[in-house]
Amino acid sequence: MRQLSASMQAKLDARATTFCHCWRLARRDGVILGFTDHDRDLAFNGVAFRANTGLSASQIESTLGLAVGGAEATGALTDGGLIESDLLNGLYDGASVEVWLVDWSNVEDRTLLDVATIGEVRRSENVFSAELRSSAHLFDQQQGRSFQRGCAAELGDARCGVNLADAAFHTTGVVGAFEGGVLTLRLAASFETGFFAGGALTFTSGGNAGARLTIKTHLQQDSHATIGLWTPPGAKILTGDTATLHAGCDKSPSACQAKFDNIVNFRGFPHMPGNDRVIAYPNSLAKAMDGGSFFR
Repeated sequence: MRQLSASMQAKLDARATTFCHCWRLARRDGVILGFTDHDRDLAFNGVAFRANTGLSASQIESTLGLAVGGAEATGALTDGGLIESDLLNGLYDGASVEVWLVDWSNVEDRTLLDVATIGEVRRSENVFSAELRSSAHLFDQQQGRSFQRGCAAELGDARCGVNLADAAFHTTGVVGAFEGGVLTLRLAASFETGFFAGGALTFTSGGNAGARLTIKTHLQQDSHATIGLWTPPGAKILTGDTATLHAGCDKSPSACQAKFDNIVNFRGFPHMPGNDRVIAYPNSLAKAMDGGSFFR
């Protein structure tokens, strides 16, 4: 139950109120933005809440149990507020949103209504719409290990142990051209074709600086690489933009051994029996099904 000050409770009980909503948005890169549906800017807790963004949001619906509550925030894409390229480049993915009820005549009278996380973001024309998920969505995330053939670790994380800062697993490049969704770069070092497929490309300059994109295909010719991306970046790519490329991993034990020499940290179960073993039945031509290993 929320604890309200006496003055806040009195204003809520009054027949006419001076309340508005404020939203404090904290991105994972540390950037904090403030928005309000009031007609002038407000400020508290060291954050300026801008009134010219056209942002509005519904209240998060919550129910008993562990069901994920949801709401939606909509607003205009403006240079002074939320920029389209930032949304498309994923800078707001997983951002935390605090929803405040604030007395605009005295911002010291305020109460925190809810805390949500930005989920799916959609856009049309000059307007965006973002899904707001309640904290219950954290219970939907996988915990612990999965019993699967492929590796469950992410390349370079603590379970994997591969050092992506090693020169053998990353390089830098300069954009030569971007046509038809295909990016051509001049790399600082040459790698075999397919080495970066499934890896990441991070722009380090230009309008997409900081954007991290997944590489779909990689074709190498001398020091020039042709890169296909699963999704295009939000801003225009210009000749001379720079980027960093990190190796890709297909989660197989063969890649873990041959490409990264890291089979000791493989986090999968490549010898687990598949459906063919489950539906198999004994016969004289097959190996003995005595519960022993199939890989002796």
